[in-house]
Amino acid sequence: MKVLKFGGTSVGSAKNINNVINILENVSKNDSIICTVSAVGGITDKLLLAGKQAQNKDVGYNATFNIIKDIHFDIINELNPNNGKSLKEHVETELNALKSLLDGIYLINELSPKTSDKLVSFGELLSSFIIAETMKHRGMSVVCKNSQELIITNSNFTKAEVNFGITNKNIQDYFNNASQKITIIPGFISKSQLGEQTTLGRGGSDFTAAIVAAALKVEQLEIWTDVSGMFTTNPKLVKQAYPIEKISYQEAMELSHFGAKVLYPPTVQPVLDLNIPIHIKNTLEPEAAGTIISNEESVSTSPVKGISNINNIALLTLQGSGMIGIPGFSKRLFETLSQEKINVILITQASSEHSICLGIDANDAEIAKSAIDVTFENEIALNKIDPIIVEKDLSIIALVGDNMKNHQGISGKMFSTLGKNNINIRAIAQGASEKNISAVILETDVKKALNSLHEQFFESKTKQLNVFITGVGNVGERLVEQIKQQRKYLKENLKINLRIAGLSNSKKMIFNEEGIDLSDWKEQLTNGENTTLDSFFEKVKSLNLRNSIFVDVTANKDVAELYAKYLRQSIGVVACNKIACSSDYENYKLLKRLSLKYNAPFLFETNVGAGLPIIQTLSNLIASGDKITSIHAVLSGSLNFVFNNFNDTTKFYDVVKQAAAEGYTEPDPRIDLSGVDVARKILILARESGMEMNLEDISNTPFLSEAGLKSGSVDCQLKYVAQFNNGKASVSLQEIPSDHPFYNLKGKDNIVMFYTQRYPEQPMIIKGAGAGAEVTASGIFADIIRIGND
Repeated sequence: MKVLKFGGTSVGSAKNINNVINILENVSKNDSIICTVSAVGGITDKLLLAGKQAQNKDVGYNATFNIIKDIHFDIINELNPNNGKSLKEHVETELNALKSLLDGIYLINELSPKTSDKLVSFGELLSSFIIAETMKHRGMSVVCKNSQELIITNSNFTKAEVNFGITNKNIQDYFNNASQKITIIPGFISKSQLGEQTTLGRGGSDFTAAIVAAALKVEQLEIWTDVSGMFTTNPKLVKQAYPIEKISYQEAMELSHFGAKVLYPPTVQPVLDLNIPIHIKNTLEPEAAGTIISNEESVSTSPVKGISNINNIALLTLQGSGMIGIPGFSKRLFETLSQEKINVILITQASSEHSICLGIDANDAEIAKSAIDVTFENEIALNKIDPIIVEKDLSIIALVGDNMKNHQGISGKMFSTLGKNNINIRAIAQGASEKNISAVILETDVKKALNSLHEQFFESKTKQLNVFITGVGNVGERLVEQIKQQRKYLKENLKINLRIAGLSNSKKMIFNEEGIDLSDWKEQLTNGENTTLDSFFEKVKSLNLRNSIFVDVTANKDVAELYAKYLRQSIGVVACNKIACSSDYENYKLLKRLSLKYNAPFLFETNVGAGLPIIQTLSNLIASGDKITSIHAVLSGSLNFVFNNFNDTTKFYDVVKQAAAEGYTEPDPRIDLSGVDVARKILILARESGMEMNLEDISNTPFLSEAGLKSGSVDCQLKYVAQFNNGKASVSLQEIPSDHPFYNLKGKDNIVMFYTQRYPEQPMIIKGAGAGAEVTASGIFADIIRIGND
């Protein structure tokens, strides 16, 4: 004997009911089956709506009734296109009884709990009869048995309590003598010992199945739903979530309490008491393995079995110095909530006894506040405690696992992961059993929290990066293409799942939180929505994706001024734009502080030397305890190109124009020619060396020196040189003799020589291409990868 239960979604359409019938037909080849079914999906809510409308003298109940009627007859017609006359007649009779009941409610203007139970019973009675008769018409051995004749309760309407002595005997007597292969019974409904129609409350169909399974002591209870078992977390919010193959009763109860909707814990208590396993299966994917819930220990590589959440939470805080050392405050608080029938979901109290925090359903918050303020009216008047504080728009997230108690550092990993993603924790609760660690956070942070925690505890150490790029011109376009080319390599070899979630140019922007399809990104951007710098920021902020990185591939001052806003949202910044790091020193330090405070990386390697690892090398020297004594560098690939190609056969204008055309200069070449670009670069290196300095502190010698004009030497080359020495920095055009390292610097190359305490005579030299779209894009890409590797 097997007991199977199918929920509302599983019987929500003719197509799904056909799936149910196929499953029952296959299973019944080897076993006798008892099948519990819910009402057709959505019908219970519509029955209650019609009842409320009738009670309120709203004639709209007639329209709601007609919708209910149409849904059932549409299903019948699709299931039995040529053979459903007797079925339709019976359903018509039941619906006429339903209409009479609604008319009565309308006339007397009353909907009692007793009448409400009678009203909602129609849903399961109709669905079970339709399914059973359809199976009969298809030649199957099936009987529809009214569970009201089996399950006997008290008269506590809407949530009746079962008389298990009578109920178990009824079930055993009936099924021990049943000859049919398949028995269909309606879930949720029952009768009192006085013969009144009652219902079993929330999750009632699960309860019906569990009662029958326990009474017959079957080997396993199967609950069929619209998902393939219990998932590691909510698959609608976390795409990487996957079904849990095996889970303990306690873990399942914890996950279900904290939002996993697959089952309602109190309803499966009868099978838990007898250690009968529960198998969660998917009606739409019957071949999927599903989840087995039992007392057997499962072998798992992760101590965390699942992550769950509850939304719409309000946090109540009772606090005051008058609570310290005074017994009875907690008792009075919980008694007050109990009297108002308010369920407490989470409790936390500081050891100082100065405050107690409670998490409750936000819909109960105002009632709770009023009742608690009345209870403690005297203490509030004497300023011993404060009026209750209510915070809304919150959610509870919870890590669940039987084995968490045997592993150190689970809480630390949880809270550090949330902290790294700028998710503020309002309250924490953890029992001594350590099977559950709960935290209260903003509801707007739930998706990011679940994704971050799932990545930390369940994924193969693959880090997802969500990149938002502003500026898709020469360099930006190449960056997008490099990312497109390397995505598979990064995922397979570096365990970095890099997605471009947003792109913008000066006119348009596009977003996709699952990652933009880069095969036609240019076309998408052309057809994107209008953009401003602020609207792009607000969209990035509202998406609230974990490991978000803003990438600035512009030379725009207004874009640079937004870095602080991004960092304050824990959004990393990768900048090709050197304006921010060469701006006023206080702004530079602010960005550094914000990066540390909000754990948001701020990287700008391409500010100096395009893709050359100049800033990273400098940072490593400083971090290892070395001290910079001086820097000598040629830092402008564009000017180096100009002076290497400017001779007596070329015009200066033409060489500059060629440098701009090949992407070596700034968008405005005057920035290069004025020496300002080089000055900014040596300023950044000086600051990264630990020097407090501003741009105006740098000596910028006029473009062609008098000595250069008068020089008669031909055994020299002109190079635009940046220097930092003894706390002072300068940029100038210099004549470089043939024995100098700068002399043979070709094309667009840069060179930097670091003299340090460890390299006092022979400097550390970094040399290579210092301009060009491809190398600059690769430098930005390298910064993004560095963030992924941290």
